Amino acid sequence: MLATGLATGAQAATGPLDYVSADGDEYTLEDPADGECFLLVGGARTANNGTNARATFYEEPGDCESQTLGTLQPGMARSFEGGTLPRAVRFG
Repeated sequence: MLATGLATGAQAATGPLDYVSADGDEYTLEDPADGECFLLVGGARTANNGTNARATFYEEPGDCESQTLGTLQPGMARSFEGGTLPRAVRFG
């Protein structure tokens, strides 16, 4: 008897997360993997969640265990100006 299985890969959010850094540079994370922690280069002054997954923002660079600074549902945008800029994001 032959048994086969399908390899399961990480799910990915579909679509882009666009953000503008503290220096005014524009960045895009395209189809980011769910559950993975992404560094937001230069911090996110503004963010637009064009993915189909919830995006949670964190205070420390590349550290999705640090203080949460907010969440964006799919299709939402936010300005973080006037406060602490998020330096990491995780989807899902």
